[in-house]
Amino acid sequence: MPAAWTDKDERMYDHVKDSELDRGRSEDRAEEIAGRTVNKHRREEGRTPNKTTQGTGNPTSSLEDRTKDELYNRAKELDIDGRSKMTKEELIDAIRDRQ
Repeated sequence: MPAAWTDKDERMYDHVKDSELDRGRSEDRAEEIAGRTVNKHRREEGRTPNKTTQGTGNPTSSLEDRTKDELYNRAKELDIDGRSKMTKEELIDAIRDRQ
């Protein structure tokens, strides 16, 4: 498992992989589906950057490319008040102001 994964991520990976094997998928395909599923959840929770943000060196340059859920999670990490009622644009502005 990747070093960045939590124990919860590993349990999800094992569960999805086992489910796919039970459905008759090959070992390789089951591992691919499980890995993609876990990474999708990590990305949606804002725990990993989108492909467009990797390697840019500037975490604020691609806030527009992130989903509202990813922005909300980043705002939560930064303890930004009122984040649940903010639009995507307001979240971007608040994150940029805080960083």
